Amino acid sequence: MSDTPDSVVRTYIDTHRAAFLGDLAEWLRIPSVSARPDRAADVRRSAEWLSAKLRETGFPVVEVWPTAGAPAVFAEWPSGDPTAPTVLVYGHHDVQPAAREDGWHTDPFEPEIVDGRLYARGAADDKGQVFFHTLGVRAHLAATGRTAPAVNLKLLVEGEEESGSPHFRALVEERAPRLSADAVIVSDTGMWSEDTPTVCTGMRGVADCEIELYGPDQDIHSGSFGGAVPNPATVAARLVAALHDEDERVTVPGFYDGIVELTDRERELFAELPFDEAEWLRTAKSRATLGEAGHTTLERVWARPTAEVNGIGGGYQGPGGKTVVPSSAHLKLSFRLVAGQDPDKIESAVRDWVASRVPAGIRHEITFGAATRPCLTPLDHPALRSVVRAMGRAFGQKILFTREGGSGLAADLQDVLGAPVLFLGISVPSDGWHAPNEKVELDLLLKGVETTAYLWGDLAAHWRAS
Repeated sequence: MSDTPDSVVRTYIDTHRAAFLGDLAEWLRIPSVSARPDRAADVRRSAEWLSAKLRETGFPVVEVWPTAGAPAVFAEWPSGDPTAPTVLVYGHHDVQPAAREDGWHTDPFEPEIVDGRLYARGAADDKGQVFFHTLGVRAHLAATGRTAPAVNLKLLVEGEEESGSPHFRALVEERAPRLSADAVIVSDTGMWSEDTPTVCTGMRGVADCEIELYGPDQDIHSGSFGGAVPNPATVAARLVAALHDEDERVTVPGFYDGIVELTDRERELFAELPFDEAEWLRTAKSRATLGEAGHTTLERVWARPTAEVNGIGGGYQGPGGKTVVPSSAHLKLSFRLVAGQDPDKIESAVRDWVASRVPAGIRHEITFGAATRPCLTPLDHPALRSVVRAMGRAFGQKILFTREGGSGLAADLQDVLGAPVLFLGISVPSDGWHAPNEKVELDLLLKGVETTAYLWGDLAAHWRAS
């Protein structure tokens, strides 16, 4: 093998593969289940284990940051170059609950390698994807001869992601000066498939609400009073029916104001993915697709805003008939948001829309939960181009593009730090996040290592050039 930077990286990874996997297995044995109070000590132990390993990796600054809940780990390795960009890597060290009786073939906290796959809770979500950065930065140094990364490298690994990250935004706001960065790399994500490596360019945001509708002070006889007083269950049904028009567009005035529309190039990139709609429907347990007219299924779930009825109820629900006008009804709605939409404006628009459609005699209350903002990285951003080039070198093939239809903490980092968010993950759908027998493909895990080994130099070189 010729002594090229790529060959040096691959040789270094191969040489240190066994030790890397041994260390990862040791970390996976710590049952850092943040949702269980009786595992709080294990979550702390996980943070302490990681902080020690990051010091061993070479990070000169490593700190365990307490929160009102579980601790996070912060690490920093300055480049020494005043012109180098600063990159913050995000991940989490807590995991979902898991027990053998849930359907695991092995003990979920006793890692086992079978047929090139590492099985354990956290193998993919997210300890494996956090840990590949440790070997990646060492391979980067080995290939470049540097004593520090080509970028100012920071890590933030939180301990409450699997519990809804109740203290994360407060932590980021409090520590914002220490976390300041030119770009954020989120390694808590995945790819399209084993054969189709991809980079995610954005996630939708979400706002959700509950609407309570109150009519008569109690259930009343539908024969004596029905048809002469407003019925809250009927009002609930009419609100739901009015939420979309015949083209499945949301009818709330101002809902689409300011959204970042898909470009023709983005549509072309989505179309390059090997999407099988029939298979997608089988996964969705549905018999047909339905959505906003003029958009494909992938466009609808990744790049268009939505309004969904999550629940509707009111009145008598028991067996047999009960002829009443119910005293109350309720709705649960959620709105997936895309770049350009402001959750506060959406909340205001929904409140006004409901108020305009509720008749006299019906009192209503709307309660919104905490919203998550959408995030989107432009295709021409130099940091995104570096991620794509680094992945292309590691995988030896063209990298395609996806988005995520769900929501996550990336938006908090973007919002507070004012930095673009990039997604770098190697997990695939078959890894079974949150499910029994979670695993990570070892070949892909090491591709993640290799990608990060190339990424830091590429970022430094091309951000200077830009």
